[in-house]
Amino acid sequence: MNPTRTSTPSCIVFPPDASHFNFKSDIIQLLPCFHGLDLENSYLHLREFEEVCNTYNDSNYSMNTIRLKLFSFSLKDKAKTWL
Repeated sequence: MNPTRTSTPSCIVFPPDASHFNFKSDIIQLLPCFHGLDLENSYLHLREFEEVCNTYNDSNYSMNTIRLKLFSFSLKDKAKTWL
């Protein structure tokens, strides 16, 4: 009597304070994209991702919460599937 899953669960575990986190969609457009290609540098992607996240200030949430909520939006194609 278990319900069937329609999607796979996320590997990201959000802290309790993240349940009501809302952000402006404009910040998603600023995030760097990582596709998971061999030519891409994952460390460079993370550095650029952190730079964009550091520009987003919300006194109600920690920087870790902000990064966790936004990270999946920076992944595309092969990298998104991997996540």
